[in-house]
Amino acid sequence: MKLFSRTFNMLEQGLDYASLKQKVIANNIANVDTPNYKAKDVQFKTALEQAMAPLEAYRTDPRHFSFKGNPSNFLVTTRSDVVYNHNGNSVDIDKEMSDLAENQIYYNALVERLNGQFNTLKTVIKGGK
Repeated sequence: MKLFSRTFNMLEQGLDYASLKQKVIANNIANVDTPNYKAKDVQFKTALEQAMAPLEAYRTDPRHFSFKGNPSNFLVTTRSDVVYNHNGNSVDIDKEMSDLAENQIYYNALVERLNGQFNTLKTVIKGGK
């Protein structure tokens, strides 16, 4: 019997991804006027692959809880193929603001789902009352 479902681990990794994406977008926005700055992005495919195949630790007894590693080293890439400004900068402020809003919605949805999971646990612990 698992104490917690895999959902908690997946939500945690989703929050890690959204947090890193927020930092990368904020850094891009902060450097919108920096000459020769190349915009960065977080690769979702890498994050998804890590979430779908978590590291399984060796257990000496089947009664031990399973330990799943939490790799949070997502791939941050530099977008160097596009130049939007005359000074060599590749930050598109409209795209960054759109990505920021999309990431905020994603983060809020994950937090709501995590709260729902904890409320379900609380209900089970209280015996359905």
